[in-house]
Amino acid sequence: MGRKIGILTGGGDAPGLNAVIRAVVKYGVGQKGWSLLGIEDSFNGLLCDPYRVVPLSMQQAKGLLPRGGTVLGTTNRADPFNWPKTGENRSGELAAAVQKLGLEGLITLGGDGTQAMAWRLMQERGIPVVGVPKTIDNDLGATDLCFGFQSAVDCVTDALDRLHTTAESHDRVLLLEVMGRDAGWIALHGGIAGGADVVVIPEIPWTPEGICRKIQERAAVGRPFSLIVVAEGARPVGEKIIPGKAAERVAEAIRARLPELDLRTTVLGHLQRGGSPVAFDRVLATRFGVRAVDLVEAGRWGELVRLRNGKVEGVPLPEAIAVYKTVDPNGELVQTARSVGINFGDTTR
Repeated sequence: MGRKIGILTGGGDAPGLNAVIRAVVKYGVGQKGWSLLGIEDSFNGLLCDPYRVVPLSMQQAKGLLPRGGTVLGTTNRADPFNWPKTGENRSGELAAAVQKLGLEGLITLGGDGTQAMAWRLMQERGIPVVGVPKTIDNDLGATDLCFGFQSAVDCVTDALDRLHTTAESHDRVLLLEVMGRDAGWIALHGGIAGGADVVVIPEIPWTPEGICRKIQERAAVGRPFSLIVVAEGARPVGEKIIPGKAAERVAEAIRARLPELDLRTTVLGHLQRGGSPVAFDRVLATRFGVRAVDLVEAGRWGELVRLRNGKVEGVPLPEAIAVYKTVDPNGELVQTARSVGINFGDTTR
C-alpha cells in the first residue's frame, strides 16, 4: 500500500499501449492501492520545467482498451544520455526528478532502444525499472510476440484483400510497401494471410529476374495480375538498404524488364500503427500490464515482461535486449510460404 510508481511510453506508437496502461491502472491502482503517475512523451516529461506528468486514477482508465496510440504521448527523441540537438547527458536531472516526485521506480513501455535506456538509468543512476516490450515489427528476441504486431498484420491483410479485387479487375501488378526496416515479420505474415504472390523482405535479397519470373509464370496460366508485398528495408542482391521508396525500386526494376505491365504502388506507412488494437493485442497487452505490476510488487526490478511458450513471465533486461529477432530465410514460416507458391524474389527458388 502507498507505493508510487511512474509509467511512460517510448519510441513509436503501437496499438495496445493504452491497453497496457489500463491494465496497470486497474490492477495497480484499483486492486493494490498504488499511486500511479503517467509521464508524458517518454523520458522527456521528466526533463522539462514544469514536469509533464499526470496522476492516473481509475477514472483515467475508462475507454482505454480499444483506443489506439498512447494517451501519454511518445517520442523516439528522448535519450537522456544524449539529449537531442545538444548531446548533453541529462540522466542526472532525470534521476533527480524521479526522487523529487517520490517515485519508487518506472514502468517503461517501449522497444529495444527505450529498454536499453531504461536499463542504463537503473545501472548508472539507480532508477528501478520494469520494462514492457512494444514493437509492431515483432523484432525483439526476448518475446515470442509483441502487442501491436497482430494489429499491423491485420492492416496489411485487409489492404491486400482490397488490392486483390482491383488488381484482378484491371490485370495489374500491385505493390504494397509495409513497415519492416530490418525484419520482415509484418510483410511475411501479412503476405501469407493476404494471399500475396511475391513477398520481398530484408532477410532475403531480391533480384528483378526472380520477381519477374513469378509474374510471367502467373500470366502463363491465365493469372495476368499479381500482388507483391515489399518490406521497407528490402534490398536487391549485392546492395545495401536504401531508406525509403522500397516498393518503387522494385516497380522500376520490373518496368525495365516487363514494360508492358500496368504497375501501381501503395505505401501503407503509419496506417499500420494507427487505429484500435485487434482482440489478440488487447488480451496480450492486458497480460503484459498485469505481469508488470506483479514484477514491481515482487521487487523484480530490472526485468522485462515477455511472452514465452504461451506464458507471460519476466526476463532480465540485459538478456531481453541482447537479441534482435529477424526472419530465418530457411525457417518453417518461409518454407510454408514457398510451399503455397509465394516467391521471395530470389533466383534460387
